[in-house]
Amino acid sequence: MYSVLKSFGLNGLAGFAVEVEADVSGGLPAFSIVGLPDSAVRESGDRVRTAAKNLGFRWPDRRITINLAPASVRKTGPVYDLPLLLAVLAASGQINPPAPGTAFLGELALDGTLRPVTGVLPMALTAAESGVKALYLPAENAAEAAEACGDTGMKVYPAQNVRQVVDALQGVQPLAPAEPIPFDPASSWDNLPDFADVLGQSVARRAMVIAAAGGHNILLIGAPGTGKSMLAKRLPGILPPLSRAESVETTKIYSVAGQLPGGGGLITARPFRSPHHSASPVALSGGGSQFRPGECSLANAGVLFLDELPEFPRESLEVLRQPMEDGEITISRAAGSATYPSRFQLVAAMNPCKCGYYGHPTRPCTCSPSAVRQYRSRVSGPLLDRIDLCVEMDPIAFDELHSAGQGESSASLRRQVLAARQIQAKRYAAPGYEGVLCNAQLSAGQVRRICRMTPAAQQLLRASYDALGLSARAHDRLLRVARTIADLAGQTLIEEEALLEALQYRAQEEYASR
Repeated sequence: MYSVLKSFGLNGLAGFAVEVEADVSGGLPAFSIVGLPDSAVRESGDRVRTAAKNLGFRWPDRRITINLAPASVRKTGPVYDLPLLLAVLAASGQINPPAPGTAFLGELALDGTLRPVTGVLPMALTAAESGVKALYLPAENAAEAAEACGDTGMKVYPAQNVRQVVDALQGVQPLAPAEPIPFDPASSWDNLPDFADVLGQSVARRAMVIAAAGGHNILLIGAPGTGKSMLAKRLPGILPPLSRAESVETTKIYSVAGQLPGGGGLITARPFRSPHHSASPVALSGGGSQFRPGECSLANAGVLFLDELPEFPRESLEVLRQPMEDGEITISRAAGSATYPSRFQLVAAMNPCKCGYYGHPTRPCTCSPSAVRQYRSRVSGPLLDRIDLCVEMDPIAFDELHSAGQGESSASLRRQVLAARQIQAKRYAAPGYEGVLCNAQLSAGQVRRICRMTPAAQQLLRASYDALGLSARAHDRLLRVARTIADLAGQTLIEEEALLEALQYRAQEEYASR
């Protein structure tokens, strides 16, 4: 006998339909799976056989052939355990075949319990788009998959074990469909650290507001203890809330990576990723045998914080150059390729030298001039060129630490950021700016149209371009920062003061040449 069930697979961040075909025929008892299965799929035979016996079903003592179509695409992971078991039961006549438009996902324990799988949201989105009306899967994945239903008419049915799925399919005990969790991104600000805890560092604080308002990359340079990490960790608290589209995209990435909290729906807080400086190029960019997303993709729509920037391996830092420019990263291997979104905001921090006290007003630096140059040369010029704001932070004075008042709160700074983002949202709603959410995402051609200046600012820019030896990329990034400063001030044109402030944050040219 023959049966076929619908399931789904994953290729990068995109789901694809898979037909699980089961044939039970005469001959010596055997079990084989074809259709480019990986080792996890091949091992599902033992899990499925044992689970069927422990659930009280009869395992056919005949030749069983499973085909996963399309056979030209590699199938990975234990996601096919549930449809594989049901296909065998249907082919052997122990259950009625499921109705058309029904699909299944899930890993099996040996007692028939359903265990959660990764990548459910992109597969559920593909299921909804392909006309699936009922999707059965593990209960821990239900809230995630329910976000894909929308107005498509698809229902997501969570189950704890295979017996519940079989009873629901046979009409014995129906399952209640899962409901999506209400989307409330503003609540993500509640438990974040506050900028009020940061004392002093008014210039760095202002730079963080500019970075948040325009989505710019920023580099913080200063001696140990000046507050670089404190500022970086507080940046998500002044960023605007995630849009639903950003949330869905980020949730898909975390789902594929297996880092989505169990039982949760969409991610509502902007990610903050802080990899250790020993991270390899693959850890940052992604890859491996199953094309897992790396840190630059896990930070999508959020912040990627690289502390001790020069301590990262040079080859690890260089893999960030392309995603910083394009907002996505393509991982290519012999087995294929996958493209992941990587539209992150880079916040980097470093000491001015190896010992950390070069230029310190009270503590002497123990590094030789050549050691200082060698330490700074670990960060390449092309990477520095992609950073919009560079801030040199001085040590905090004793009086600032013991001042009576607190620093400006995150809520106050966030109001400034949101006001500037509203100006940008209105500006980029016009045709020709599809995909642009903030000033940092402007293309070179869009910069020319948007970043219009007063004659005085134009004259200043011309003089600065030659004096600082700016590249064309640095020129455009300078204008983007100046545009953000003008938005914070509510100005239509970029004035000389906004350009001067933007030039103040181009310290990396001088820094790289020291």
